[in-house]
Amino acid sequence: MRVLGIETSCDETGVAIVDTAPWEAGEPAGKGLLGQALYSQIAMHVDYGGVVPELASRDHIKRVIPLINQTLNDSNTSLNEIDAIAFTQGPGLAGALLVGASIAKGLALSMNKPVLGIHHLEGHLLSPLLAKNANIQFPFVALLVSGGHTQLMEVKAVGEYTILGETLDDAAGEAFDKTAKLLGLSYPGGPAVSKLAEIGDASIYQFPRPMKHSGDLDFSFAGLKTSVLTQVKKLKAQGDDIFEAQKASIARGFVDAIVEVLVSKSIAALKQTGHKTLVVAGGVGANTQLRQGLETACAQAGYSVHYPPLELCTDNGAMIAFAGAMRLRKNPQLAKKDWGFDVRPRWPLDQIG
Repeated sequence: MRVLGIETSCDETGVAIVDTAPWEAGEPAGKGLLGQALYSQIAMHVDYGGVVPELASRDHIKRVIPLINQTLNDSNTSLNEIDAIAFTQGPGLAGALLVGASIAKGLALSMNKPVLGIHHLEGHLLSPLLAKNANIQFPFVALLVSGGHTQLMEVKAVGEYTILGETLDDAAGEAFDKTAKLLGLSYPGGPAVSKLAEIGDASIYQFPRPMKHSGDLDFSFAGLKTSVLTQVKKLKAQGDDIFEAQKASIARGFVDAIVEVLVSKSIAALKQTGHKTLVVAGGVGANTQLRQGLETACAQAGYSVHYPPLELCTDNGAMIAFAGAMRLRKNPQLAKKDWGFDVRPRWPLDQIG
């Protein structure tokens, strides 16, 4: 079965094709990714310091059809060889989701092919299985960490997810972006803060580790952001400019704090569930300091940790096509010919059924 995946939940337009044919029973790893294409809108939104929903929707309309054609050509696949279409149904920006849904439904109707709506976070959750030589077995604990979400999930099988803990306010990626803005760094803020932190002095600014000892698996990063804001205001009160060395040390203090919390909660989740495998997904999963912290902690405690390929950490069509293929593989009855639009901008992952 070949599945075409379309991702338009926010500011990346992604298209990919996966083929389940090469897979052996019980082997979900990514032999079936035939081709993919991705367009990022970062340059368009950078002047606004964040994603402008109307601009995002308009750009998806412009990009998605050419990307589908590019993916078909690059994978040497014709539309007649596509067996099903998967698209991001939610969560995300309503207008952006409608673009992907309308293209997927219209294309499926014209081809008389089944179409399947996919939860955006399920795509991220399963994307580490696309890595070459991935040896990830269910069940496992997943850390979903991105600009809009920070959650710990217990994953028993495809479609069987239980939220163990989540952020009560800002997501980790959102905290990165807001800290970057406070330090006058470019958008998107996560990579900029992480890079600057590499040259910072860890001993100068000690920021709080919110909810590290809360006794549960929830997160809170709004207080950490406020601490950074307070420190920046304090330095600005002493002069007109903050020196680059001071910015770097603030970035280092912030990154160390957020990584320590994420690592601590992830290890606690593994201990609580008794599982031995941690899967990390989402854009912040590409963060170098977070990967180093998790690898060290998991090695010391006897756990394994897995990530998606770096190019699949951000939003992409491959994860949607793959999640669609995995769902159809588990339950072929999901392959329905349903042409009605039904996007879900707000959609808890543990309610997808």
